[in-house]
Amino acid sequence: MLKNLVFLIALCFTSCSSKIDKHDIKNLNGYWEIQKVTFKDGTSKEYKMSTTLDYIQVSDTTGYRKKVQPKFNGTYETSNDAEIFRITEENATFFLNYSLDEISKRKEKLVTLNKNTFSVINEEEIMYTYKKFTPINSTK
Repeated sequence: MLKNLVFLIALCFTSCSSKIDKHDIKNLNGYWEIQKVTFKDGTSKEYKMSTTLDYIQVSDTTGYRKKVQPKFNGTYETSNDAEIFRITEENATFFLNYSLDEISKRKEKLVTLNKNTFSVINEEEIMYTYKKFTPINSTK
């Protein structure tokens, strides 16, 4: 019963969301803050604030994602580590395909995407919802 409920919720997310167009992919560029994680069993965890952001840069069908930490002066602290991904389209659905090496391959389905939010579902059926990061400038 619970599995059916989770399936229906996921189906609603995918069918109720507006279709993602290839031209929308550029909206992934920028700084993103985790907003919510919805687990396979239907439970979720909301994040009011996070000290780490995801910076995503996409050009055509390839891109990278890296973790950064915002500072109060408007700059970001980061490492040189980045996850490279390739965007593929299968049956009018977009996927982010990460492959550092043969062992660490993973795939995320892009469920929603606009200039302010996006969400993905991974292969374990966990949905991650992000919102565009608005920096806090303490110099004002």
